[in-house]
Amino acid sequence: MDTPAFVSFLQQRNAAARLSEPAPAADELDAMLQAAMRVPDHGRLQPWRFLLIDGQGREALGELFVEAQRRRTGMDDEKAASLRQKPLRAPLIVVVIACLQQHPKAPIIEQQLSAGCAAHNLLLAAEALGYAGIWRTGSMAFDAHVAEGLGLAANEQIIGFVYIGSRAGERKPLPVLTTDDFVRHWPAGREGW
Repeated sequence: MDTPAFVSFLQQRNAAARLSEPAPAADELDAMLQAAMRVPDHGRLQPWRFLLIDGQGREALGELFVEAQRRRTGMDDEKAASLRQKPLRAPLIVVVIACLQQHPKAPIIEQQLSAGCAAHNLLLAAEALGYAGIWRTGSMAFDAHVAEGLGLAANEQIIGFVYIGSRAGERKPLPVLTTDDFVRHWPAGREGW
């Protein structure tokens, strides 16, 4: 079978830990966000929103990270300096937020997964437009002080910090995955497992 170009594109998707300028232009970013909002969404709840952090906002985010860490455990100046630098690893950070609500047919997990799909579509759209990105979480994504500092409501959660920019350096090699290692027929006895 000849693999269609779009399927090949999906098979080669690869996170980029090293990012540099330029970030997407405003019209490109709008196209990426439009793609992010075209995800499975049971009940059309639109259970996601996005915060854009660039320029000096990244420095403010670094300070917020330091405040949050100091509230939890404290740290020395070297660790604080390292934490301040984390948001400067890309020219743009998109904070993907799940906006959760009670719904009789769309449980919370479906809403969280929809927001996760939005983050993934954002990464795919960035790659399709010639940019690169990486989805980061870590302790700051789950920290109440960070959530409050970013203005999240009580029913909202950070799904991830999607760092976006231009790929700096070579693509990292992808491991070879085979469907035989992850796919089985059901009921048992048909094939495999």
